[in-house]
Amino acid sequence: MNNKKLVVIATGNAGKIKEFSHGMGTDLYDFRILQEVGFNEEIIENGTSFAANAEIKARAVASWLAARGLSAMILADDSGLEVEALGGAPGIYTARYAGVHGDDRKNYEKLLNELDGELNRRARFVCALCVIENNGEPRIFEGECRGTIGFAPVGAKGFGYDPVFIPEGYSRTFAEMELSEKKSMSHRGNAIKKMMVEIG
Repeated sequence: MNNKKLVVIATGNAGKIKEFSHGMGTDLYDFRILQEVGFNEEIIENGTSFAANAEIKARAVASWLAARGLSAMILADDSGLEVEALGGAPGIYTARYAGVHGDDRKNYEKLLNELDGELNRRARFVCALCVIENNGEPRIFEGECRGTIGFAPVGAKGFGYDPVFIPEGYSRTFAEMELSEKKSMSHRGNAIKKMMVEIG
């Protein structure tokens, strides 16, 4: 008999199951992404912060499940890059900074152009994780990974801004690191750790 708690991750990205199962374990939790529970409605993320967007996603999925009499823990996260010298940009526009959603190269090239001649390269990846259990009140946990923006892209691993982000205490970019090394300092991983302290 399966006594595991159903955890629905508010994403269509199956890769996120790995990150959450790594941080939470699979002994007590049974992870599903949206398609696996039959949810395929569009969620309009029109919040003005990572936390607001994460909560919008979590609430939409929680009410959809509740309307069908399903009980689950909902996890929704929103994350991105904040650069100090740019006043926190690209922020919630991280994935579409250059105008086209998910064009990694154009995004980081635009970032490098905007930082041309700027000596303050401090930045952080931030993740806001919203948890709703059994259609209760949402709780937000935030994780971050601090670092700096390099002067040119280096490395071929990873995705997004990985070729230009150098985590604090390192001289290599995320794109030069193996996934296991990068995950050990991940902003999402840190948010999951904070959540587990409370719900674990």
